[in-house]
Amino acid sequence: MAWYPGAIKLELQPESDSQPAIRPTQFIFHSIAAPWDERRIYEYWRDSTNLESHFGLDFDGSLGQFIGTQTRADANYRANLRADGTGAISLESASNLEHTDPWTPAQIEELINVGVWAHQTHGIPLRICRSWDDPGFGYHALYPEWAVSGTACPGAARIKQFKEIVFPGIVARANGQQEEPDMDATQAKQLAELHKALVPYKGWDYRGKGTLDAWALLNNLTAQVSAQTAAIKALAGQLGDDVDTATVVAAVEKAIADAVVKVSVDVTGPTNS
Repeated sequence: MAWYPGAIKLELQPESDSQPAIRPTQFIFHSIAAPWDERRIYEYWRDSTNLESHFGLDFDGSLGQFIGTQTRADANYRANLRADGTGAISLESASNLEHTDPWTPAQIEELINVGVWAHQTHGIPLRICRSWDDPGFGYHALYPEWAVSGTACPGAARIKQFKEIVFPGIVARANGQQEEPDMDATQAKQLAELHKALVPYKGWDYRGKGTLDAWALLNNLTAQVSAQTAAIKALAGQLGDDVDTATVVAAVEKAIADAVVKVSVDVTGPTNS
């Protein structure tokens, strides 16, 4: 059995030991149409149905694995186990009740990570499946042979993300093409400090997983402060000749910076997960 090191191991029994072996040649992405974390998905498979997936993904990117990827899981209908012993890996992801919402940035990051791992571990080719039994990557609604009565899963928004972001991201990262951000020395120092400060917190869809996440957040905050500063300067310029515009701007900029830090700590709080 193969277990992805980036997942929390929540092994289903007796399925994990009693179900037949497969040789994984496909990876199929699903939405579970419920706002559940990986532990609640595990409990559902354990207590409420005789079906299961290999993985369960929360909105915040935390991933659970329930069965080794070389053992059959039952979320993919005819793709679970074919006559030649091949089968599909399945991943259910948290969604709204109609699975109409897009994957969160944290979910997309983890989908890419586990997709790269599946390619490297099982040799799943870097292509979208060309038929229901063709090796590669896909989503549940791609072929009717993957769903008992047909399905819209994972929903139109996520199918678009699969085609435009997730699958291209898997290919790029597997080929070592992840682009590092351009930054000067001062920005690199700010980024390192920001990343270190945010690791204990969950805020702005940030999980402290990597510098690219911190870089995006830093750029977002910088843009906000720049816009606010421009507005303050324009306002201060209308207050009269006796006003020291530079002093006003500096004081407000400091207040904004202090408020950003306070909000990040007070609102998000430290996480225990």
